Amino acid sequence: MNKIINISILLSLILFTGCLKRPIKNKRVNYRVQTIPSNNMIIKEAYKHLGSPYRYGATGPNSFDCSGFVYAVHRNLGIKIPRTSRDQSEIRGRKLSKNELRAGDLLFFDTAHRGHVNHVGIYLGNGKFIHASSGKAHSVTISDINAWYKDKFRWGKHVYDAIPSRF
Repeated sequence: MNKIINISILLSLILFTGCLKRPIKNKRVNYRVQTIPSNNMIIKEAYKHLGSPYRYGATGPNSFDCSGFVYAVHRNLGIKIPRTSRDQSEIRGRKLSKNELRAGDLLFFDTAHRGHVNHVGIYLGNGKFIHASSGKAHSVTISDINAWYKDKFRWGKHVYDAIPSRF
């Protein structure tokens, strides 16, 4: 009987602590990340938020989740896109492979391998992208598309087929 009670208590603690949220820190993370020089306005806007903390459901200006980051970057430039990564992945246009990507394109991932998009970022070029990560960085960071994300990448999308010259 004691064994059952101890197991019940242990399971309850595991379940309870798993539901706790990380404390929200509204401080930028200061670490060195190599940026890629660009004249692309989407990338310039995205770089302004590098190091901002990750927070689920946030759309800025001080913290972001992945789709909230992409949404805010475009909103700040007067470009209307959907709010969630799944809806963003359904923006009109052809799905792009890695070798078709251009700086400023949206990248979509299935990080849980569940058959649907659950993460989004902005392509910088040279195999790098900027995104709000809920992982180790827990902030807006730059990652390599060919590292941890390699088998999770699903497709990219051009926000516009004919990108205006200011982009």
